[in-house]
Amino acid sequence: MRIAQIIPTLALVAGLAVSGTAQAHPKLLSTSPAANASVAGPNKLQLKFSEKLIGSVTSADVFMTGMPGNVRHKPTKMNGFTGALGSDGKTLTLTRPRALPTGTYHVDWHAVAVDTHRVSGTFNFAVK
Repeated sequence: MRIAQIIPTLALVAGLAVSGTAQAHPKLLSTSPAANASVAGPNKLQLKFSEKLIGSVTSADVFMTGMPGNVRHKPTKMNGFTGALGSDGKTLTLTRPRALPTGTYHVDWHAVAVDTHRVSGTFNFAVK
């Protein structure tokens, strides 16, 4: 009779463990350039996540927020980036034909993993 009580309990615990894993959301693990870094003019940005992403609904926008000699610079979206997921399915790479000019930048990103939950965030960096 004890085994009859243990089996349903184990099934419940296993079910909770599986559903907890299925509800995980992707987390941004790292960026290149790193958040708040000052780098030489990159033409590529990489965002690495904790889970495989759905590429068609994952993206990022890059805005120039400051420009040398222009204190009233309004945020300007930087065009010309193409986005692609890496072979690991967890890395979003944004590539631009030319390096970013000197200034400060803000990146708005959103990602959707296979659990279909959307997460979003931001980070900043500077180009020297």
